Amino acid sequence: VQLVESGGGLVQPGGSLRLSCAASGFDFSTYYMTWVRQAPGKEVEWVAGIFADSIRSEPSESVKGRFTASRDNAKNILYLQMNDLKSEDTAVYYCIRGYWSIGDPLGQGTQVTVSP
Repeated sequence: VQLVESGGGLVQPGGSLRLSCAASGFDFSTYYMTWVRQAPGKEVEWVAGIFADSIRSEPSESVKGRFTASRDNAKNILYLQMNDLKSEDTAVYYCIRGYWSIGDPLGQGTQVTVSP
């Protein structure tokens, strides 16, 4: 199983970014996928999930209306579209195969920094 996140960077408040997660080594199209993040000095926080059918997604309350998880099952890629970014969205973002549980191992992630 390999998950490689990309697309992070420095963005001003109110800006947008789209994160990607390239998946390999498993049948991506059959798994629920999750985005989580970890801000400096804070615990890992669940951000959004998306069902295998690519139709139903579930954002957390903290990002609802601003972030959208999507996926391309033909390309084995998971996305997180982030709009109206705020300073509190600054974190390292990770994608996870399946549902996330506290203590699950995380990959390399991609850094998102929201700053003027």
